[in-house]
Amino acid sequence: MLAALALLAGCGDRSGAPGAERRVDPADYTSFFLWAGVKPPPELARAAEIYILNGEVKADDPDRFVPMRAGVPRLPGKQVWLVVRAARLDWGEGVHRALLTDLARWDGAGNAVAGLQVDFDAATRGLDGYADFLTALRQRLPARYKLSVTGLMDWSAHGDPAALARLAGIVDEVVVQSYQGRSTIPGYAAYLNRLARVPIPHKVALVQGGEWQEPAALRSDPGFRGYVVFLVNPAD
Repeated sequence: MLAALALLAGCGDRSGAPGAERRVDPADYTSFFLWAGVKPPPELARAAEIYILNGEVKADDPDRFVPMRAGVPRLPGKQVWLVVRAARLDWGEGVHRALLTDLARWDGAGNAVAGLQVDFDAATRGLDGYADFLTALRQRLPARYKLSVTGLMDWSAHGDPAALARLAGIVDEVVVQSYQGRSTIPGYAAYLNRLARVPIPHKVALVQGGEWQEPAALRSDPGFRGYVVFLVNPAD
């Protein structure tokens, strides 16, 4: 896995203008989600940005951070985000200590650590409470680290403007998930055409091999910052 990570880097983002629907090919993009147990596609020669699943907080224990990486690779020339997947938000002190320790370890190994991303399925109607959690988390992070979150497409259509504005003052970006499992969510264009309602710099997460046709409104959306491809192992 460490050797595979060292080979990652982004090819140019060739997602192109709106056109015929096609399958998401990692070779066309520069930013990737890399989860534990997933082998990066061999055709990738370079990557500009990698979101790496570092660990998780499970539903049965809010005080324990479960690491997903055995070691810390060196990834020169790549922007790295450490991702924590969370099933709950009432984190204990042990979780916070582990996250800060890992950020420092990855930094100390010579990596360009952009910051921390929280992967949590915050319900659209619960955004105000989510903002409370993120405010407290932001206060614990050293100022040099950015804070990113994943988001649901429904935020763009039904998110409360006041709650979204609160998030805009806390997080540096939101990566909106357009897939579930290995498949693109049907009707994604209707949601993403309203993504400009989200007043936070935003990227769109695509799943490797999923169907995709870029909605016309994305390229004129002032907050749109590109794509992140969720890598998967080939189906058996």
